[in-house]
Amino acid sequence: MKKHCFALDLIDDCKLIEEYKIYHKNVWPEIIDSIKESGITNLEIFLVGNRTFMIMEVDDTFSFDKKKHMDDENPTVVKWETLMWKYQQALPVAKEGEKWILMEKIFQL
Repeated sequence: MKKHCFALDLIDDCKLIEEYKIYHKNVWPEIIDSIKESGITNLEIFLVGNRTFMIMEVDDTFSFDKKKHMDDENPTVVKWETLMWKYQQALPVAKEGEKWILMEKIFQL
């Protein structure tokens, strides 16, 4: 099993951050299905201030290209991602249109 970690900032507004947290307590079933169907076996999002950190564990069937293609072809995922962008803001190091930034692993015990 492989693990990927990502970072993303939220808009620094307490009301919007609370709304974002509520959405993630009740993620749409179609989004959960899409995540699982792509080969993601576990996904966790952590929050500190307005910075989020996502840990994604994947099986051997997962690829970033496959996930992107699946997401682009799924109207519910497109709707969810558009809605989430209301709460999210790109990290300063992000490229145009880039949301979650894959983090480099620099230490392991």
